[in-house]
Amino acid sequence: MDTERSTSGVCRLVAEMLSRSRLTQAELARRAGIPRSVLNAYLHGSREPGADAQARLAAAAGFDLSLIERRPPVDADRAAEILVQVLDLAEALPYRPRAEMESPSLARRLEGTSV
Repeated sequence: MDTERSTSGVCRLVAEMLSRSRLTQAELARRAGIPRSVLNAYLHGSREPGADAQARLAAAAGFDLSLIERRPPVDADRAAEILVQVLDLAEALPYRPRAEMESPSLARRLEGTSV
């Protein structure tokens, strides 16, 4: 399903390039150096353009595909503050050692089974 979502995203991107450039499919394809049938396949999602084809289409449409630095989904400073609070809380809790579990050793368990 991830492929379907990324393909439809690429379809929308190519369609938006075509729409915003106000070029025909044939003209955009000619400028990008790809067959019009391939551009049509990109637009309908039956084929997905590679990074090079996307860059050529964008340039032909008069746009620039550039990588924009994304911020991480978590604010590192805020996460660090929360972690410090959690660790402080953990240190404030009383320590109670657990009683040891009594279970038979592996050797004793194996003695009781017949192979």
